Amino acid sequence: MNRKELIKKYLQFFKEKNHAIIPSASLIPSNDPTVLFTTAGMHPLVPYLLGMKHPLGKRIADVQKCIRTGDIEDVGDTYHHTFFEMLGNWSLGDYFKKEAIEMSFEFLAKVLKIPKERLAVSVFAGNKDAPKDTESAKIWQSLGVPKERIAYLGKEDNWWGPAGNIGPCGPDTEMFYWKLNNKPAPKNFNPKDKNWVEIWNDVLMQYIKDEKGNYNEARQKNIDTGMGVERTVTVLNGLEDDYLSDSFKPIMEVIEKLSNKKYPKNEKERLAIKLKHDNYESYEKEVIIPMRIIADHIKASVMILSEKIVPGNTEQGYVLRRLLRRAIRYGKLLGMKNFTPRVAEPVFKIYDDYKELKENRKEILKNLEEEENRFNETLERGINLFNKISKDKKEISGKDMFLLFQSYGFPLELTQELAKENKIKINEKEFRKEFQKHQELSRTASQGRFKSGLADNSEKTTRLHTATHLLNEALRKVLGNEVKQRGSNITPERLRFDFSFNRKLTDEEVRNVENFVNKKISLGLEVKKEEMPLEKAISSGAQSEFGSKYPPKVSVYTIKDSKEKHGWFSKEICTGPHVQNTKEIGKFKILKEESSSAGVRRIKASVE
Repeated sequence: MNRKELIKKYLQFFKEKNHAIIPSASLIPSNDPTVLFTTAGMHPLVPYLLGMKHPLGKRIADVQKCIRTGDIEDVGDTYHHTFFEMLGNWSLGDYFKKEAIEMSFEFLAKVLKIPKERLAVSVFAGNKDAPKDTESAKIWQSLGVPKERIAYLGKEDNWWGPAGNIGPCGPDTEMFYWKLNNKPAPKNFNPKDKNWVEIWNDVLMQYIKDEKGNYNEARQKNIDTGMGVERTVTVLNGLEDDYLSDSFKPIMEVIEKLSNKKYPKNEKERLAIKLKHDNYESYEKEVIIPMRIIADHIKASVMILSEKIVPGNTEQGYVLRRLLRRAIRYGKLLGMKNFTPRVAEPVFKIYDDYKELKENRKEILKNLEEEENRFNETLERGINLFNKISKDKKEISGKDMFLLFQSYGFPLELTQELAKENKIKINEKEFRKEFQKHQELSRTASQGRFKSGLADNSEKTTRLHTATHLLNEALRKVLGNEVKQRGSNITPERLRFDFSFNRKLTDEEVRNVENFVNKKISLGLEVKKEEMPLEKAISSGAQSEFGSKYPPKVSVYTIKDSKEKHGWFSKEICTGPHVQNTKEIGKFKILKEESSSAGVRRIKASVE
């Protein structure tokens, strides 16, 4: 079974179970201050998990593009990836544990035809906040999963959320597949045995965590599931390496050709490499792992570039640059030159069902080539700095090594290599200490940049959210209709709004925009929510965010104003939350107007 077949079977199965199929949301989250990228299928659905009514009903399913950078250092093994696709089905206050588990089992056993003998599950063991999940265990047993194959695990393994400090959360139940073909699965399930591969996770959102840290039964109980496409395709095809599946194989073949190195596809090829190279472990470290890193990072970079993000020194641009430079560095170690556009080519074929790749192909390839050239020049400067730092020295400090890493993208391996050539010692322990600090900062940047969580529907956030609608329209009134929203980010302290415009605003223009918003606030305009087909929303004049994908039925928020031409001032496709009258917003104040990226400006503002 290949990638497209799995996705088709999954979506068809849940469509037959009365789930509405929605498109993958952007990799860049809308109105979520906690993450740089969409890291799970549930991110775009958070407002509905919190109780907002979804235009398409209470049952939803999709395949969602995701980027995770928290475990970037683990990329290089057979199954960790920066970019991946997540299949998911949701119940928004409809079915719960029994139906969710039964549907999961039916899909695995009947649709994918996985023998029960190769399946095992884990459930929540319970703690002071919530009881042992014997209910889920009994449901699994009723479906034929023996109790020896059900493991009770703690909060670190079988509990989800909340995403922020407060909000929906609950136990989860995970499904595992025995990956070995030449050895039957043991009778008893041992979660620590790496031959058991997790392929699906059902989150049972049973509780709401409040400000005091208490876990209360949720009025709306939700189901949130996730199945990784790459990992599932791999195990279904009897493989033990994701890079041999159709999600990666065409990319690996190009890397093999460009590097003139062999990536082993089976035991016979592994044995041939062992015979040719005395030390297989060294070959794996020097060739196989770099090949995987290059394939993973180039693929992820192509996907990020398709969202109109370009390499830079902050936020998503910084992550993109880091991925590309890491890939380029490993490419150099394999003797590859000017290779990034060529390695990227198969990505467009593998994911030809994402139109943003087709539409932005030329720009993506251009950005890859430019960043590779730029980094090659940076490497030269880095080598010159290394020579300067190491001149007349017997040892290089960890801080100097980290300077090379941070400023010039020099990984430890390159500094080690240069030091060895020049017979200079390095303080690796001090470097790792500095690097650990950097990792913690990077993790914070990519996973939780602000204190407020996904569950933050506070009064202040709600006021700021509605203010972005007024700001969006005010910018068009002052600057012209060519202004389009390119993204927003809201915390309880401020809003940040990105829009297409090719120059800095004058002080007078900033003042005019601010006054325009405050004038509309003072009029006490009604904010009305309607649900309608997407085509109708667009034809009625509703604004949509650039690059965003929407389901066939959407929520539209209209800020009424009888004095305006159409009887409204602002109309946008949005998921909320919003005030009911603009007077609730308070006084609007622009704090800063600045550049975000080429052709995109950014406004930061607050309300009092």
